[in-house]
Amino acid sequence: MIKEIQQETKTRMEKAIEDFRHKLTTVRTGRASTSLLDNIHVVAYGSPMPLNQVATIHAPEASMLTVQPFDPSLINEIEKALRSSELNVNPSNDGKLIRIPIPPLTEERRKQMVKVVHDLAEDHKTSVRNIRRDSNEKLKKALKDKLISEDEERSGLDEVQKLTDAFVTKVGELGKHKEEEIMKV
Repeated sequence: MIKEIQQETKTRMEKAIEDFRHKLTTVRTGRASTSLLDNIHVVAYGSPMPLNQVATIHAPEASMLTVQPFDPSLINEIEKALRSSELNVNPSNDGKLIRIPIPPLTEERRKQMVKVVHDLAEDHKTSVRNIRRDSNEKLKKALKDKLISEDEERSGLDEVQKLTDAFVTKVGELGKHKEEEIMKV
Protein backbone atom coordinates (compact mmCIF):
# COMPACT_ATOMS: atom_id res chain seq x y z
CA MET A 1 0.00 0.00 0.00
CA ILE A 2 2.72 2.49 1.02
CA LYS A 3 4.95 1.50 -1.92
CA GLU A 4 2.04 2.12 -4.32
CA ILE A 5 1.43 5.59 -2.89
CA GLN A 6 5.15 6.41 -3.04
CA GLN A 7 5.43 5.17 -6.63
CA GLU A 8 2.37 7.17 -7.71
CA THR A 9 3.77 10.25 -5.95
CA LYS A 10 7.13 9.88 -7.70
CA THR A 11 5.48 9.37 -11.11
CA ARG A 12 3.28 12.45 -10.69
CA MET A 13 6.24 14.58 -9.55
CA GLU A 14 8.31 13.39 -12.54
CA LYS A 15 5.47 14.50 -14.82
CA ALA A 16 5.50 17.93 -13.14
CA ILE A 17 9.27 18.18 -13.83
CA GLU A 18 8.76 17.16 -17.48
CA ASP A 19 6.03 19.78 -17.86
CA PHE A 20 8.39 22.38 -16.36
CA ARG A 21 11.17 21.38 -18.78
CA HIS A 22 8.77 21.67 -21.71
CA LYS A 23 7.53 25.10 -20.59
CA LEU A 24 11.12 26.30 -20.19
CA THR A 25 11.82 25.51 -23.85
CA THR A 26 9.13 28.00 -24.86
CA VAL A 27 10.85 30.79 -22.89
CA ARG A 28 13.04 32.77 -25.22
CA THR A 29 16.78 32.98 -24.78
CA GLY A 30 19.15 34.77 -27.15
CA ARG A 31 19.01 32.03 -29.80
CA ALA A 32 16.30 31.14 -32.29
CA SER A 33 14.56 27.90 -31.38
CA THR A 34 11.59 26.25 -33.07
CA SER A 35 10.03 25.67 -29.63
CA LEU A 36 9.54 29.46 -29.33
CA LEU A 37 6.54 29.04 -31.62
CA ASP A 38 4.95 26.14 -29.69
CA ASN A 39 2.31 28.40 -28.12
CA ILE A 40 1.29 30.09 -31.39
CA HIS A 41 -2.16 29.14 -32.70
CA VAL A 42 -3.40 29.96 -36.20
CA VAL A 43 -7.02 30.16 -37.34
CA ALA A 44 -7.04 27.55 -40.11
CA TYR A 45 -10.17 26.23 -41.79
CA GLY A 46 -12.38 27.92 -39.21
CA SER A 47 -10.73 26.71 -36.02
CA PRO A 48 -7.55 27.58 -34.09
CA MET A 49 -4.74 25.08 -34.65
CA PRO A 50 -1.16 24.92 -33.33
CA LEU A 51 1.28 26.45 -35.81
CA ASN A 52 3.33 23.25 -36.04
CA GLN A 53 0.25 21.43 -37.41
CA VAL A 54 -0.21 23.79 -40.35
CA ALA A 55 3.42 24.56 -41.21
CA THR A 56 7.01 23.36 -41.08
CA ILE A 57 9.22 25.37 -38.72
CA HIS A 58 13.02 25.59 -39.08
CA ALA A 59 15.85 27.50 -37.40
CA PRO A 60 18.37 27.87 -40.26
CA GLU A 61 20.59 30.20 -38.21
CA ALA A 62 20.92 31.48 -34.63
CA SER A 63 18.88 34.64 -35.24
CA MET A 64 16.29 33.46 -37.79
CA LEU A 65 13.26 31.17 -37.88
CA THR A 66 11.43 30.14 -41.03
CA VAL A 67 7.84 28.93 -41.30
CA GLN A 68 6.64 27.18 -44.44
CA PRO A 69 2.87 26.55 -44.51
CA PHE A 70 1.62 23.22 -45.87
CA ASP A 71 -1.20 25.19 -47.51
CA PRO A 72 0.08 28.47 -49.06
CA SER A 73 -3.36 30.08 -48.63
CA LEU A 74 -2.73 30.17 -44.85
CA ILE A 75 0.37 32.36 -45.10
CA ASN A 76 -1.45 35.59 -44.18
CA GLU A 77 -3.21 33.97 -41.19
CA ILE A 78 0.11 32.61 -39.93
CA GLU A 79 1.79 35.98 -40.34
CA LYS A 80 -1.08 37.67 -38.46
CA ALA A 81 -0.82 35.14 -35.60
CA LEU A 82 2.94 35.73 -35.35
CA ARG A 83 2.55 39.52 -35.29
CA SER A 84 -0.12 39.39 -32.56
CA SER A 85 1.90 36.99 -30.35
CA GLU A 86 3.82 38.22 -27.29
CA LEU A 87 7.13 37.31 -28.97
CA ASN A 88 7.50 40.85 -30.39
CA VAL A 89 8.65 39.59 -33.79
CA ASN A 90 8.28 41.16 -37.21
CA PRO A 91 7.76 38.35 -39.76
CA SER A 92 8.08 38.89 -43.51
CA ASN A 93 6.81 36.59 -46.24
CA ASP A 94 7.68 36.03 -49.88
CA GLY A 95 4.45 34.22 -50.74
CA LYS A 96 5.77 30.75 -49.87
CA LEU A 97 7.96 31.18 -46.80
CA ILE A 98 7.75 33.37 -43.69
CA ARG A 99 11.06 34.59 -42.30
CA ILE A 100 11.15 35.64 -38.65
CA PRO A 101 14.27 37.54 -37.59
CA ILE A 102 14.87 37.04 -33.87
CA PRO A 103 16.20 40.30 -32.45
CA PRO A 104 18.77 40.16 -29.67
CA LEU A 105 17.27 40.48 -26.20
CA THR A 106 17.59 43.81 -24.42
CA GLU A 107 18.59 43.89 -20.75
CA GLU A 108 15.02 44.85 -19.80
CA ARG A 109 13.55 41.99 -21.86
CA ARG A 110 16.02 39.54 -20.30
CA LYS A 111 14.84 40.58 -16.84
CA GLN A 112 11.20 40.08 -17.92
CA MET A 113 12.06 36.58 -19.16
CA VAL A 114 13.76 35.78 -15.84
CA LYS A 115 10.54 36.80 -14.07
CA VAL A 116 8.60 34.46 -16.35
CA VAL A 117 11.00 31.63 -15.42
CA HIS A 118 10.56 32.48 -11.71
CA ASP A 119 6.77 32.32 -12.07
CA LEU A 120 6.93 29.01 -13.93
CA ALA A 121 9.26 27.56 -11.29
CA GLU A 122 6.99 28.72 -8.47
CA ASP A 123 3.92 27.21 -10.18
CA HIS A 124 5.67 23.87 -10.58
CA LYS A 125 7.01 23.88 -7.01
CA THR A 126 3.42 24.44 -5.89
CA SER A 127 2.19 21.55 -8.02
CA VAL A 128 4.86 19.29 -6.46
CA ARG A 129 3.69 20.37 -3.00
CA ASN A 130 0.07 19.69 -3.98
CA ILE A 131 1.08 16.18 -5.03
CA ARG A 132 2.72 15.77 -1.60
CA ARG A 133 -0.49 16.91 0.09
CA ASP A 134 -2.56 14.38 -1.91
CA SER A 135 -0.16 11.57 -1.00
CA ASN A 136 -0.13 12.54 2.68
CA GLU A 137 -3.93 12.51 2.71
CA LYS A 138 -3.93 9.01 1.19
CA LEU A 139 -1.52 7.81 3.87
CA LYS A 140 -3.63 9.34 6.66
CA LYS A 141 -6.77 7.78 5.21
CA ALA A 142 -5.03 4.39 5.05
CA LEU A 143 -4.11 4.76 8.74
CA LYS A 144 -7.67 5.77 9.61
CA ASP A 145 -9.04 2.76 7.71
CA LYS A 146 -6.50 0.61 9.64
CA LEU A 147 -4.76 -0.55 6.41
CA ILE A 148 -1.37 0.54 7.78
CA SER A 149 0.16 1.10 11.23
CA GLU A 150 1.22 4.46 12.69
CA ASP A 151 4.89 3.60 12.15
CA GLU A 152 4.24 2.76 8.49
CA GLU A 153 2.33 6.02 8.09
CA ARG A 154 5.18 8.00 9.66
CA SER A 155 7.81 6.37 7.44
CA GLY A 156 5.54 6.88 4.40
CA LEU A 157 5.15 10.58 5.24
CA ASP A 158 8.93 10.89 5.64
CA GLU A 159 9.51 9.25 2.24
CA VAL A 160 6.96 11.53 0.55
CA GLN A 161 8.69 14.54 2.15
CA LYS A 162 12.09 13.37 0.87
CA LEU A 163 10.64 13.02 -2.65
CA THR A 164 9.10 16.48 -2.38
CA ASP A 165 12.38 18.05 -1.26
CA ALA A 166 14.27 16.36 -4.11
CA PHE A 167 11.80 17.48 -6.78
CA VAL A 168 11.47 21.05 -5.46
CA THR A 169 15.29 21.26 -5.54
CA LYS A 170 15.29 19.94 -9.11
CA VAL A 171 12.76 22.61 -10.19
CA GLY A 172 14.97 25.25 -8.56
CA GLU A 173 18.08 23.98 -10.35
CA LEU A 174 16.34 23.88 -13.75
CA GLY A 175 15.02 27.41 -13.20
CA LYS A 176 18.44 28.72 -12.18
CA HIS A 177 20.07 27.11 -15.23
CA LYS A 178 17.50 28.74 -17.54
CA GLU A 179 18.05 32.13 -15.85
CA GLU A 180 21.79 31.89 -16.48
CA GLU A 181 21.09 30.97 -20.11
CA ILE A 182 18.81 34.03 -20.51
CA MET A 183 21.17 36.49 -18.83
CA LYS A 184 24.22 35.32 -20.81
CA VAL A 185 24.89 37.92 -23.51
